[in-house]
Amino acid sequence: MSDTKQRLLDGAMETLRKQGISGVSARNIAGQAGVNQALIFYHFGSVDDLLVAACTAATGERVAAYRERFATVDSLRELLEVGRALHEEERDLGNVAVLAQMLAGAQHDEKLARVTAETLGMWTAEIESVLRRVLAGSPFAEMADVPGLAAAISASFVGLELYEGVDRPGAERAMAALEQLGALLEVVEELGPVARRALRSKINKAAARRS
Repeated sequence: MSDTKQRLLDGAMETLRKQGISGVSARNIAGQAGVNQALIFYHFGSVDDLLVAACTAATGERVAAYRERFATVDSLRELLEVGRALHEEERDLGNVAVLAQMLAGAQHDEKLARVTAETLGMWTAEIESVLRRVLAGSPFAEMADVPGLAAAISASFVGLELYEGVDRPGAERAMAALEQLGALLEVVEELGPVARRALRSKINKAAARRS
């Protein structure tokens, strides 16, 4: 990738961090990147396409940076601990603010909605792979909707990231509640075979009632 294209990608992300979605324009991005704004259209075709490319590339880099840590997770509680660390790092880097701005813009822009969903999907895919590993052999393994659970965890962290901006103590309590859930599942793993069969039966009955 050329240096100019990389500067434009970085400039688009920095504009989002500093000026929000309403401040995203060819002039502002070019000013942040230190290049002529005509280069945006030369390299990417439009400001929207540059924004899509920037968010996709930035998310791919962040997911890759965490992949090794995800690979060491052996329990739901450990996954939540990595999630907490991820959240704090992303907040300090300003990426939580970028996500909030993308979600805001996506409400009225189909292209932004699509790329925001795709970037969130990158995180969800990583979480799903961890869940499939840590739930293997558990009472939930055969009946759990793992893709749905992965999406729920991703949605929870997105919500917490946005919630924290208006009520940080409330977001902390919500995070603690998720960690308690992880501890509860570990207790379930330690149940004897009779108790586990009873639990499986109750979960199956609950699933049957919903269907």
